[in-house]
Amino acid sequence: MGVDPTRASIARVYDAFLLGKDNYEIDREVLRKVQQAAPEAQDLATENRGFLIRACRFLASQTGITQFLDLGSGLPTAENTHQVVQRINPEIKVVYVDNDPVVLAHGRALLEENENTHFVSDDIFEPERIIGNPDIRRHIDFTQPIALLQLGTLHHYNGPHEAPAQIMKKYIDALPPGSYVAISHFSDPQDELSEIARKMEDFFIHSPMGSGTFRTKAEIEELFHDLELVEPGVRLCADWWPDGPRIKELNTAQRTISGGIGRKK
Repeated sequence: MGVDPTRASIARVYDAFLLGKDNYEIDREVLRKVQQAAPEAQDLATENRGFLIRACRFLASQTGITQFLDLGSGLPTAENTHQVVQRINPEIKVVYVDNDPVVLAHGRALLEENENTHFVSDDIFEPERIIGNPDIRRHIDFTQPIALLQLGTLHHYNGPHEAPAQIMKKYIDALPPGSYVAISHFSDPQDELSEIARKMEDFFIHSPMGSGTFRTKAEIEELFHDLELVEPGVRLCADWWPDGPRIKELNTAQRTISGGIGRKK
């Protein structure tokens, strides 16, 4: 499957939101559309990246888990999952899964010399395929605890509203006890910003990318099913164990993306 520069790609749009260089005009058009609803829209991506870094740091340093399955990893940028966790423990294995041809080309080139990090091409919204994928199974042992990451991915599922929860149940059921699941998701704060959140959702869905659902906190919590949520539970990404004190108020975009981590008993 080749690259189509006339169609927006989730990975390249995310790169555009992070002000990266691996995107096309069609991808930047999505950013401009969403900025019509919230000028600070690119902070959706920067907050997601910040949450990824802090979540991975926690998982690598506090849980003893030595295998990470990063679903919908996107284009390599600064502070990728493997860089964060292998800085803490070089023996941690990381498997990235994505089906964007640009992501696969960049990722495999980046990781040629890293024997503990691998890229696999597959559809993250097909859990049975992922769980049974022989390339994933070659590096991930499903009898030992796993850190499974769905960061900034589930809101791009294009189908029935209830399907992401069903997808996550299949993943969670396949994980051994002691595993952890990290999720971040566009969120409707159900306050004075709800209208703007729904406008952003409308711009995402009707953009060349065609996806970007905003869920309430309760709906995001449902994605974790019966996992035991790590404190402080599902919170704004900016409020999930921030690196330091806050002296600036959060902007609209920062108040419309949330995340959390759950543990399987």
